[in-house]
Amino acid sequence: MTNKTAAAEKAAGIDSVAIEAQTRAFFTDSVAWLQGHWLQILIAAGIATVIFFGLHMARRWGMRLCETSEGPAGWGTIIGRAVARTGNFFIVMVAARLVSGYANTPSTLDKTIGFLFTVAAVFQAAIWAREIILGAIEKRTESENYHGEALLSALGLIRLLVTFALFAIALVVVLDNLGVNVTGLVAGLGVGGIAIGLAAQGIFADLFAALAIIFDRPFRRGDKIQYDQTLGFVEAIGLKSTRIRTFTGEQRVIANKQLLDKEIQNISGRDHTRIEMTIGVAYETAPDLLEQIPQMIHDVVEAQGATVARSSYEAFGPSSIDLKLQFDIPGDDWPRAHAIRDKVIVGIVRKFAQEGVSIPYPTQTTYTAAPDGTLILPYAEREPRQTRSESPA
Repeated sequence: MTNKTAAAEKAAGIDSVAIEAQTRAFFTDSVAWLQGHWLQILIAAGIATVIFFGLHMARRWGMRLCETSEGPAGWGTIIGRAVARTGNFFIVMVAARLVSGYANTPSTLDKTIGFLFTVAAVFQAAIWAREIILGAIEKRTESENYHGEALLSALGLIRLLVTFALFAIALVVVLDNLGVNVTGLVAGLGVGGIAIGLAAQGIFADLFAALAIIFDRPFRRGDKIQYDQTLGFVEAIGLKSTRIRTFTGEQRVIANKQLLDKEIQNISGRDHTRIEMTIGVAYETAPDLLEQIPQMIHDVVEAQGATVARSSYEAFGPSSIDLKLQFDIPGDDWPRAHAIRDKVIVGIVRKFAQEGVSIPYPTQTTYTAAPDGTLILPYAEREPRQTRSESPA
């Protein structure tokens, strides 16, 4: 039976004699170290205890910071949440690593502490990074009032992807410190990631587009936007699509990636509404009165609380001298802007009526000729009016 066990260990490449010798040497060195450096060991143990309880106090502070915070999470709460996730194994290994050099530990024990500290530090760093990244995403979504089941699903998927990526990197780092050739593992993870990305490229494209909307903030829920031929309110920003309620009543569902591929006009983001109109004045208007008309219009607009950007003549039109009017109304309230526009139009018509300014209809006069070339007028000719001296006796 013993021969079979020895043969199996030999076949597996395990040298039990060497392992036994290494174990005996480890314990012998440890006993000699304890006997020869007991004072340094006691001092190091005291320092390690102080470090241990100091890190525990820092973790409790992080927990307290998370409990006392109210409202949307700030950066202090996010950092406190990350500190609160500090593990006991990491705290112990930090204390052991900081005092191992002072206590003159044997090389075998020092290498063991160094390796365990590397493992603890790498995975602890992954946990901290995950909490900070996810906290930053949650902070942005809360501050911008993004809600809904779709967004919660997106955050759940983001948490899964971030956790997988960070712990995969941590595992590769640990294996590399163990001396394992991680080239094949990294290549396999890369190929697997590419395959998953190609299989779900549409979903990931819309997901990252949703993240771009959350972080870049081209619009928010409740904003009035114009996308292509769609004009309406943003009702919801989901994992794959955004829903817009148009001013005509219907709801349009647009993929997030498609939404960001074209120009978006955020109407809610503007600080004023500009109204433009062209006003025609009859050619028969006297030049002196013609000079006063731009100021007349300017006064009418200013009386309605709007700001005139332009009130000047633009061109000689087919039936009138055309004047270009542009004025700005504060805010983005279209109903209010339309009401002010109506008042401006009525005010201009009333002012023109008072001053005798005519706004002509578009007219066109056609002249024809007789076969002999004589001009045929488009209106009846009137005979000249006779005076009393010319009247027949």
